[in-house]
Amino acid sequence: MIQDEEISVGQLAARSGAAVSALHFYERKGLIQSRRTSGNQRRYARSTLRRVAVIRAAQRAGIPLASVLEVFESLPADGVPDQGDWQRLSEAWRAEIDSRISLLEHLRDRLDGCIGCGCLSLASCGFVNPGDEWGSATTGAPGLDA
Repeated sequence: MIQDEEISVGQLAARSGAAVSALHFYERKGLIQSRRTSGNQRRYARSTLRRVAVIRAAQRAGIPLASVLEVFESLPADGVPDQGDWQRLSEAWRAEIDSRISLLEHLRDRLDGCIGCGCLSLASCGFVNPGDEWGSATTGAPGLDA
């Protein structure tokens, strides 16, 4: 890495909109990497900005960081996603995002009627889970998954 092409963690945070603590977390998880100066300060390649942008976009879409790391491992040696890489990443995540959208729409449409029988069979909730049949078989609100 050429020093003129490097930025500090503070500069990376300011440019990417990610907190310094988040950048340290991404580094611990292997999503980004830095080198240390003789004064033990982190220095990142400018190209790390693009990686952080991809990470943050994936997080906003609800993509787990483990999935992000998995696709980052398939990137070229320099690890900088280009337009073609982003296209492959977004296509790989499209089905997962569509599934999340469907689940959220289902949840939204049921919110004003029932919370999916996580109510422990209150007397007023006999229409979805009469007699608390699900209580002995599952936990949480299984009606929301239906």
